[in-house]
Amino acid sequence: MDRMVESQIDGQGPGQDERIRVRASVAGVVQGVGFRPFVYRLALRERLDGFILNNPQGVTIEVEGGRDAIGRFLSSLVGEPPPLARIDRVSAGFLDALNVGGFEIRESDSCDERTTLLSPDIATCPDCLREVADPADRRHGYPFINCTNCGPRYTIIEDIPYDRRNTSMARFAMCPACEREYSDPADRRFHAEPNACPVCGPRVTLRDPFGSSVACDDPIAAAAASLRAGKIVAIKGLGGFHLAADATDEAAVELLRLRKQREEKPLAVMARDIASVRLFADTSVEDERLLLGPQRPIVLLKKRPVSPIASAVAPGNRYLGVMLPYTPLHHLLLDQGFVALVMTSGNLKEEPIAVDMADASRRLGKIADLVVDHDREIVVRCDDSVVRPAGRDSVFLRRSRGWAPLPIEIDSSPPSILACGAHLKNTVAVSRRNQVFVSQHIGDLENAAAYHFFVSSIEHLKQITEVEPSIVAYDLHPDYLSTRFALASAIRRKIGVQHHHAHVASCLGEAGIRGPVIGFALDGTGYGPDGTVWGGEILLATRGNYSRAGHLEQVAIPGGDAAIKHVWRMALAHLYNAYGEETERLPLAALVGADREQLKIVLRMLERGVNSPLTSSCGRLFDAVSCMAGVRREVSYEGQAALELEMISSGEPDGSYPVTVREAGGEVVIGVTGMIKAVSEEAAAGIDRGEIDRAGIGARFHEWLARSMLEVALILRARSGVSIAALSGGCFQNSILLSRLRELLSGEGFEVLINRSVPANDGGISFGQAVVAAELAREDTVGGKAARGA
Repeated sequence: MDRMVESQIDGQGPGQDERIRVRASVAGVVQGVGFRPFVYRLALRERLDGFILNNPQGVTIEVEGGRDAIGRFLSSLVGEPPPLARIDRVSAGFLDALNVGGFEIRESDSCDERTTLLSPDIATCPDCLREVADPADRRHGYPFINCTNCGPRYTIIEDIPYDRRNTSMARFAMCPACEREYSDPADRRFHAEPNACPVCGPRVTLRDPFGSSVACDDPIAAAAASLRAGKIVAIKGLGGFHLAADATDEAAVELLRLRKQREEKPLAVMARDIASVRLFADTSVEDERLLLGPQRPIVLLKKRPVSPIASAVAPGNRYLGVMLPYTPLHHLLLDQGFVALVMTSGNLKEEPIAVDMADASRRLGKIADLVVDHDREIVVRCDDSVVRPAGRDSVFLRRSRGWAPLPIEIDSSPPSILACGAHLKNTVAVSRRNQVFVSQHIGDLENAAAYHFFVSSIEHLKQITEVEPSIVAYDLHPDYLSTRFALASAIRRKIGVQHHHAHVASCLGEAGIRGPVIGFALDGTGYGPDGTVWGGEILLATRGNYSRAGHLEQVAIPGGDAAIKHVWRMALAHLYNAYGEETERLPLAALVGADREQLKIVLRMLERGVNSPLTSSCGRLFDAVSCMAGVRREVSYEGQAALELEMISSGEPDGSYPVTVREAGGEVVIGVTGMIKAVSEEAAAGIDRGEIDRAGIGARFHEWLARSMLEVALILRARSGVSIAALSGGCFQNSILLSRLRELLSGEGFEVLINRSVPANDGGISFGQAVVAAELAREDTVGGKAARGA
């Protein structure tokens, strides 16, 4: 019997030739993925009687027949499942034979505890695409075609079990032809809950920005004509609206940026097919596997030197965010002759994506010229996922559509936990036994709309997992809205988790180890228990505890959050930290870029320590070096200065800046002064000759940072004996830093952990919080048992 089957039937029960009956319970992603018709056909193949039904734990199967046939059935069950199914566990045991002939698919069962896994939304399958392209097919050109192997799932579900009545398709009564498909176990659309056709299903309507319908014969063709004319079109998709423009039209892309108030942040593009992608991006076999996967994420790909894509799509960036069509509507639109369309989230800056026409009119009415609307309700907002290839692997920059709400398993079963996540790039998480369900991307909790999305996401996640948490985990920052929500909740046990410990713990939870590890948590900002702003941290950590073992040298942040946008302030702060009173004698206007009056004001702030909290932030150090190298003095989006420094830092570095570490209060402090002085001298010399070696400075800085971290790791290993390193935090989205530090650590014999199931940025914080809270709950239980035993 297959090892995945927890069997109670081998060597037991009736004789080998006698008729037996077995009940099997299957847990995993087994609803909405064609699992029941698969089991039906498998039972017929083995000539077994019985039934299958969905239940809140997964599916229940009873089969009756010969022992050998049932053995083959159970082996095939786990060895040949449908492509979108994920079987986590099968338990099987004997029942009394009933001697009732036939195999049937029964109505869903309901019971108190729900543990089934819901399928994410899945891209349109090849079979459906062939039908939509076939003029003789009754679904020819239909933008809502789907089957058990593809289509909407998570974004239309209101409750479980996953049956049509519990989705936003409930209002669409199937026509006789669709009903026959839905009821036929031999059909590809058997119990495909979103099943529909042009006669009975959702429909597309072209509207003006205020919601009034626009008369036309073909809304998709009319939208395409507008896009070719340089217009902006809002398009309702699976999890919300996109704003679309012709990606090859420079003026149209600039217009979209102007209206959306998105000055420079890269825009995602959707290409018609792989052949189109190859026109403007370099692709490997792994890149194309990611692009063509059923999740259809946005994949970061290197731009080709000569490209039809408008330069305004991703200025200052060597990469493009590229995805392929994942709904029939997308395919029909791209087939209208486009190489690629900009497909960016339908929102204003820092707001959630719009999900219905009223929402789109209110928030996108001044951006879009036309709206492609449809009448299938989006129950759950869900942005596109973003991944970055990393050798043979890939890492998440955003985990959302295509993966949410699949859980991540951990090796403990704590009481149910709600983890509220961070302030930026927020996600939330709910645990159930050994599974942590991380939500779709929620975003930055900067306004009332985002906070409402945060709260509704928690409620929906609790509902579909049927979890009422007994523990709430939260970030220690008292001003985060996620923290305030946790502290105000009715959940009695509250566990605060330090931000950078959560980053490291996310790696430990993914890897299934408890630690200790040397954890490198490098990001922009995080609340430090000492009252300073952390962000360049090296921790000795387990899942349940940590100590700060090292960090980047602290400097002031003049003006606090103002320095995040005006990154020249961080350059000035680092120069002042390095040169003190000599700073004013430097060519500051050239090195920093601010006018004389601004420089004087900020210098006085630094001298007097006014509104200048201390930070060890690695992100702010990137900002300072980027500014001094002449790359970026002001930013229009978070992380821009660091990203553009990475983009110009190509090639092998011709050396490194001096690495210096020192002991301070039992911690290893990485000195930045020597590096800052070297960068400022190089930059000043470049200014004198008329050109700064920006690429050289960037490459040497990355090398210095990686070597500095390695030096700390070697010191800490010698002290503690710990030889596992965990790398997490937003700075590890930087592929140069991630790959170089992994290489250096591996070369010195360290085992290196990185985030693979959640993003290294703050999108992974909720998972890390859940891991820490689960460990503390486990330690309480173990400690309590030990105390009682004593």
